[in-house]
Amino acid sequence: MSSQEHATGGRKPLIVGALALLGALGLALGLAFGTGSSDPYRVRAIFDDASNLVVGEQVKVAGVPVGSIEAVEPTPQAKAAVVFNVTRAGFKDFRTDASCTIEPQSLLGENFVDCLPTQAHAEGAPLPPPLSVIPGGREGAGERLLPLANTSSPVAQDVITDINHLPERERFRIILNELGAGLEGNGEALHEVIQRADPALRETNRVLAILAADNHVLAKLAVDSQRALAPLAEVRKRVADYLVRSNEVARASAHNPVALGENFKDFPAFLEELGPAMERIGHFGEETAPVMRELGLAAPGLNRLFAAIPAFSEKSTTYFESLGRFGKTAGPDLQSSEVLLNRLLSLGAKAQPFAGNLSQLLSSFRETGGIERLMDFIFLVAGATNGYNSLGHFLRADAASLGLCAPYVAQTPRCKQQFSESAGSSSAATATTASHIGLPTLASTQALLQGAHPGAVGRSSRLLLNYLLGE
Repeated sequence: MSSQEHATGGRKPLIVGALALLGALGLALGLAFGTGSSDPYRVRAIFDDASNLVVGEQVKVAGVPVGSIEAVEPTPQAKAAVVFNVTRAGFKDFRTDASCTIEPQSLLGENFVDCLPTQAHAEGAPLPPPLSVIPGGREGAGERLLPLANTSSPVAQDVITDINHLPERERFRIILNELGAGLEGNGEALHEVIQRADPALRETNRVLAILAADNHVLAKLAVDSQRALAPLAEVRKRVADYLVRSNEVARASAHNPVALGENFKDFPAFLEELGPAMERIGHFGEETAPVMRELGLAAPGLNRLFAAIPAFSEKSTTYFESLGRFGKTAGPDLQSSEVLLNRLLSLGAKAQPFAGNLSQLLSSFRETGGIERLMDFIFLVAGATNGYNSLGHFLRADAASLGLCAPYVAQTPRCKQQFSESAGSSSAATATTASHIGLPTLASTQALLQGAHPGAVGRSSRLLLNYLLGE
């Protein structure tokens, strides 16, 4: 067992867990960026320094081996071109924001290339374009070029510790003595080398550049944060109490890991049920939005209503008390009226057939024009029995002359007749009297009423009879 394994033996479970996590991350990257093709996928990465890199060393992504180094070549710009072939399916999709760093493989001085095919992006954001392919006729034709700006080669720790030994420290002193003259006029190049030598400095520079580009957003964030934190500052005691309570909840959860684990075990099923429920709640919110808008418009009136309810309740108390006293007084009378109501109910049940027949009779009378005919009859009879001359209305005939006793004397131009008390005792005398006074229609009508055949009466009487019969 190596010295490194002895040094890390106590942390073996942690290292195994970390490797498993890195393996899962590599698998996720493979699923996200993999093309699944078996064709060679060669990347030509340009480094400032490729010391201790040899052909056949591994190329890793998040600790997962994805390929190997095929060549390490110098470039005309005094750089190192490392050509590696990605053989693992799912990692053959390096983008323009990819990055590679030379990392130590072991304490023996061997190094490997650690790459990231693309940077993390927000969900749904478009990916950068793939690495450009070197055209034919140029060195490395057909390979995908990863420029120097996307690579870094940090100084190894053993190189730094070697300056403490002879003759390295003497050489380092000479370098320091001659550093001013050697770096004169090369400040920009030295700046770039230092940035590429330390990935942390390079990433810090990128972060600062992003922050500088978003300084207006940061300033607005500071202002908005001030506004958001001002209310929290006013209730800082409550916020502090919330933190204390949260700590107590966390401690209680830590003392019950089994129950907490059961809760997390049921959490996926809860989320599956929560999704449809939230959709239904969303639909309900959409459906109730118009109602809520109408309630908002009616809110002032509802406020006035609820404000007036107490006064209304006080006033209604007197009413209900009076109603209770009336109920006590009228209760015996209402109870004694039950017999009358039962009789009325029986009468209504027995009168229902008569009411139905009467309704049909009146409906038929209305639908067949019986009311109009009755009014016509009254009008015509009034016109037939009464006349009008230059002196005014006069009475042609009266029902009293058809057999009733009349205590008055009627005179006509043709004859004079005084009705005695026995004038109505004889129907023949009445008919004679009617014919004497020049009323043949009245005489014929009287004969019909006494049972005479219709053919024996006059024409005018038949017309009147037909009209009355509706023929």
